[in-house]
Amino acid sequence: MFSYIKGELAAIYPDSIVVENSGMGFLIYTSLNAIGELPPIGEDVKIYTYMAVKEDDISLIGFVEEADIDMFKKLISVSGIGTKSALAILSELKTDELVTAIMSGDAKAISAANGVGKKSAERVILELKDKINLEDMYISDGSNGVHVSDSSDNIKDAILAMTSLGINSSDAAKAVRKVEGRDAMTAEEILKAALKNI
Repeated sequence: MFSYIKGELAAIYPDSIVVENSGMGFLIYTSLNAIGELPPIGEDVKIYTYMAVKEDDISLIGFVEEADIDMFKKLISVSGIGTKSALAILSELKTDELVTAIMSGDAKAISAANGVGKKSAERVILELKDKINLEDMYISDGSNGVHVSDSSDNIKDAILAMTSLGINSSDAAKAVRKVEGRDAMTAEEILKAALKNI
């Protein structure tokens, strides 16, 4: 029903925010990571939203970044993962970290989310592995968001190799983007060149 809500950030709670628009205050549930990205109370915000409808409740879920709401929708499409579990996962892991965890089969990272067990984490990996790619990773260049749109298998493999070395997935993706001619390179060549950008 609502794609996004734009208005003044009126309140911030531990698991939700209030955005005032046209004299109405919209209560929007969100993740801890999203709350950390918000401006101070009183400033204008644009929150991408999803309306969750249950038999006894209708609630709004929202995020600052469109990539986050897209990931939330993917999570709730997994059998056994509801809005509460999806928000818990996105409170524990940022979207780019979750993408890396799914692609690398890291159930331990996903099950670190409050109330999410190992079996649920494995189900997330199983059901979403073929539905996501590096285009779901949204990284920052310090001022503007940059989508990783040139995601060949070699680029994916290079980023996974870097994260296995302990490099943050956002930093790894950012370093790979700086490699000129990466589309024609092997994963090993991309890796070697990208490590110089760290």
